[in-house]
Amino acid sequence: MNKTVGIRIKKLRTQRKITLKDLSLLSDLSVGFLSQLERGMNSIAIDDLEKLSNIFDVDISFFFTHTVNEKSYVMKSYERRVSPITRGNSIQYYLSKVVEDKKILPRLIELLPGQNNAALEKEHEHAGEEFIYVLEGILTLIVEGVKTDLYPEYTAHYLTSTPHNWVNNTNKTVKFITVNTPNFLIDEDGELFYKSPIKKIEE
Repeated sequence: MNKTVGIRIKKLRTQRKITLKDLSLLSDLSVGFLSQLERGMNSIAIDDLEKLSNIFDVDISFFFTHTVNEKSYVMKSYERRVSPITRGNSIQYYLSKVVEDKKILPRLIELLPGQNNAALEKEHEHAGEEFIYVLEGILTLIVEGVKTDLYPEYTAHYLTSTPHNWVNNTNKTVKFITVNTPNFLIDEDGELFYKSPIKKIEE
C-alpha cells in the first residue's frame, strides 16, 4: 500500500513538474520524508495525504489501488465515489467501481439549477463519443449551436469532436447518466490523471 501511494505521489509531482522542495513548502512535510514516501519506505497519515490530494487537486481515492476481484464489476449505491472533475455547478459520481482499466467512463451527474450565464453555454470539443440518458428534470443539450431540451427517458448520442455542451436552465436539479469513450481520466500508463493545475507557491 505504501509503495502504491508513493508511486502515485511521485507520478503527480513529475507530471506537474515540481521539485520535492516545492512540494515540501506546499505541504509542510520535509523533503526527506517525501523522498522516502515516494520510494515506499514510510507511511503517511490520512490527514497529510488529504493535504497532498488538495495540493494536487485530485480525490484522495486516487492514491489507493482498487483490488480487482470477482465482485469488482458490481457497485453498490453507497460505494459511489464523487468525481474531482466538476463543471462548477454540478456534482458527478463514478458509476464504475474500478475506472483505471476501463475504456468507457460512466457517470451520474446532478446538474444544479442554471444561472442564465452565457459562459455556462460555451461549447467545447474533444476526441470520442458521449451518450446521455436523462433521469430527472429537463436537460438542455447544445450541439453546434442548436439547443434541444431533453426530458426524462430522452437519450442523446453524439461525437464529442462536434462542438457541444449541456446546461440546466430550470430552477430544479437535473439528473442524468453520461457515458464517455475514451475514458478521459486515464493517461497513457493506465493511471487516473487529472489535468487541473497545481496550486502555486506563494512568493
